[in-house]
Amino acid sequence: MLTLAWDVDDVLNDLMHLWFEKQWLPAHPDCAIKYDDLTENPPHRILEVSINEYLSSLDSFRLSKQYQEMNPVIEIKKWLIKYGSRFRHIALTTVPLHAASASSSWVFKHFGEWIRTFHVVPSKRTGQEISEYDSTKAEFLKWIGKVDIIVDDNELNIKDAEIMGIKGILMPRPWNKGKNAIARSLESLKNL
Repeated sequence: MLTLAWDVDDVLNDLMHLWFEKQWLPAHPDCAIKYDDLTENPPHRILEVSINEYLSSLDSFRLSKQYQEMNPVIEIKKWLIKYGSRFRHIALTTVPLHAASASSSWVFKHFGEWIRTFHVVPSKRTGQEISEYDSTKAEFLKWIGKVDIIVDDNELNIKDAEIMGIKGILMPRPWNKGKNAIARSLESLKNL
């Protein structure tokens, strides 16, 4: 069986969109920016705030009840229901360690039928010192050596994986060049 590594935020769920609509905009009612205007990730420059202010707001959302109540991306859930048993699945996310348990809980609640392991490459936060095994998803993929396909919204993660011979599926988001619809991108996997 081939093994798929799924990014969590903005792949299995719509974190950035929901954070922006439910947390950022209510806290910044004068903001004229729309979700589709977030053409950089992280979007702190577009929002005209510091990286720490952006990350603090995002992390607050990650630890909220709203995060746990997010629905999964329906196209991915439908694909997994139809084809998921043909593959092994792991979650591979970049999240701060203090939010990893919330992320893993959400993953297993919605995707536990298919995704059986949860892996974190911790994203750094100011003032936090942690043991570093891997600093990128590519380093983790090289170490584990079992992944055949990665699904991610970060073009660099896809590029780095493809250099190692791992097929990449880019989840279309405003901050990347993904052109295919989600369902179309996933359709190519069913024949592998």
